Amino acid sequence: MYGNYGVPGVPLLPPDTGREFPLEQPKNLFRYGEQAIWSSQLHIGAAVIANTTSRLFTTPLGQVGQGFVAALSIAETNLKEGGRVPSGVAYDVFGLACNIIQSDGTADAAGDDLDVPVNAAIDMNNLVNVVNNGVLSWDFTQTQVDIAPIVLIGAGGGAYGCIAAQDDANSTNGNANNGNGSIWLYRKHPVALPGNSTFAIVLRYGSRTEDITTNSIVIKVTLLGYYKNVIEIG
Repeated sequence: MYGNYGVPGVPLLPPDTGREFPLEQPKNLFRYGEQAIWSSQLHIGAAVIANTTSRLFTTPLGQVGQGFVAALSIAETNLKEGGRVPSGVAYDVFGLACNIIQSDGTADAAGDDLDVPVNAAIDMNNLVNVVNNGVLSWDFTQTQVDIAPIVLIGAGGGAYGCIAAQDDANSTNGNANNGNGSIWLYRKHPVALPGNSTFAIVLRYGSRTEDITTNSIVIKVTLLGYYKNVIEIG
C-alpha cells in the first residue's frame, strides 16, 4: 500500500515532488443560500374555471395580471421580472407548496381582503373544488412537464392555518386550508432554473370543476430552493 517505502535501503517517505499553486487569484466568488419565490392567481367570484389554463410566475411585483385588476404586492409575488429568477442567480427548486386563500369580495376591488376563514360550507366547497380538480405543471418555453394534482401538493402539513374565529352567533369555528400533507418535494433531482431561463407554472382544471362560488379565491404557489450567485471581485 505504501510502495515499499520504509524497508531497509528505501527512504521512509517518497521524495518531494513539489506542490502546485495557482498563478492567479480568483476573479469571482460564489454565494449560496436558500430562498422562496412565490406567485398568485386570482379567480373572481362566480368564475367558470372548468377546462381553463392560467400561468403563474409571469406577472412581476407592481404589475397587473394573473386575474388581479390591481398591481400585485409582495403578498402575491416577489418576482422582479416576469418569468425569470433574479438576474445572475442559478436557482434549484427542491420543494413546492400551494395555498388556497379566500377573499371577502367577489372581485379584486378596494376593500376586498384575502382574510376570510374557511369556516362555512360555501368556502369549504371552493377549497375542495380547487384541491380536487386543479393540476400544476412546469412550463419551459416549448416544453411542459406535469408536476402533480393540487391534492398532492400541500402547504406544510396538517390543517394548515387552523385559526379559531367567531361568527355572528358567537359560536367558535375552525379555519381549514390546504392541509393535504407536506409540500411537494424533489427528493433526488431538484428542478434547475438558470438565471437566464424563462419559466412559468401552469394551473389547469378538469372538465368536472365547479364554478367559483360567491367570493373570489387566490391560489398561491411557492417555490422553495437554493440559489447560487456569482460575485465578481476582480
